[in-house]
Amino acid sequence: MRLVIAGGGTGGHLFPGIAIAEEFLALNPANEVLFVGTSHGIEARLLPKLGYPLALISASGVKGLGTAKKVLSAARMLYGYAQSRKILKEFKPDLVLGVGGYASAPLVMAARGMGIKSFIHEQNAFPGLANKLLGRFVERVFISMKGAEGFFPKNRTLMTGNPIRKEILWGFQERQQRATEAFSLLIFGGSAGAHRINTAVIEALPFLEGVKEKLRITHQTGEKDQALVRDAYRAAGFQAQVSSFIDNMSTAYGAADLVVCRAGATTIAEITACGKACVFIPFPYATDDHQRKNAESLVNEGAGFLIVEDDLSGEVLAKQLLELMEDPKRLAAVERNARSLAQLDAAQVIVTAMMEK
Repeated sequence: MRLVIAGGGTGGHLFPGIAIAEEFLALNPANEVLFVGTSHGIEARLLPKLGYPLALISASGVKGLGTAKKVLSAARMLYGYAQSRKILKEFKPDLVLGVGGYASAPLVMAARGMGIKSFIHEQNAFPGLANKLLGRFVERVFISMKGAEGFFPKNRTLMTGNPIRKEILWGFQERQQRATEAFSLLIFGGSAGAHRINTAVIEALPFLEGVKEKLRITHQTGEKDQALVRDAYRAAGFQAQVSSFIDNMSTAYGAADLVVCRAGATTIAEITACGKACVFIPFPYATDDHQRKNAESLVNEGAGFLIVEDDLSGEVLAKQLLELMEDPKRLAAVERNARSLAQLDAAQVIVTAMMEK
């Protein structure tokens, strides 16, 4: 069988698609997967490294744009629709799955118009505009979080959870005991980093002076802030491994006693799969504030901590970190609660449901 996975733009859309591709290919060596995305998304950089074929189309968003830019974006979408039909005619897929992102809408609509079985996966508790529209036309909608079901036809919606890459599921090794007395802190802001988290951490360093000998920090900054953050740690005398992008997140999760990050749906899924305590700092400009809703879904279950960006400062962040460093029993309880929310078979459930239709 052949499967097209459309979408991307960010790791939050792409990584679940990769997990589904892994499951689909594992079922039968003869199966084939083609990703469809845009040239400016993370898929264009990452998928070739992983060995997945990728076709590119023209697409962009419309929300929050002025009239002239909306017209231009609509023109790109129409061109992307024509490109999608050409791709589908050449690849001849049996199934098409949209995972969100700009490329998802024209490809899924083209597939639907050509009579190809089409599905979408929604990672967030509050769906984006494209998936709200596509949900009316596809054969089944797969959702990851409670709350999303109200936006889609009830008889075609299935709660599956958010698929996790095998790199995370198989590679993660939970430490049974600490090798040292160091407290390991993992900080990241999504696949492109998060400037406000980066600057808040820098602002927090003076307040963490008293524990800097105990801290071991791994910090993914994104490309733009890497030098800034690295130099700040060095000047303050902190032990930190700073990188623009972490290739092996499994190892990074495994080493962490506490995580500080945004609250994208894929991050939420990975945090729960690894059973990690996390301080969430949601991106406040995410569509319909969905990252805050994502974080609150864990915090309400005693499975995480939340600092909204309006309240974020170096002092506030440092205070939260110090409290948790001094309370290992609380951290352990949060880890247990996080792990209890994990849905580890999401990719298998989605692939099985697509092939049954």
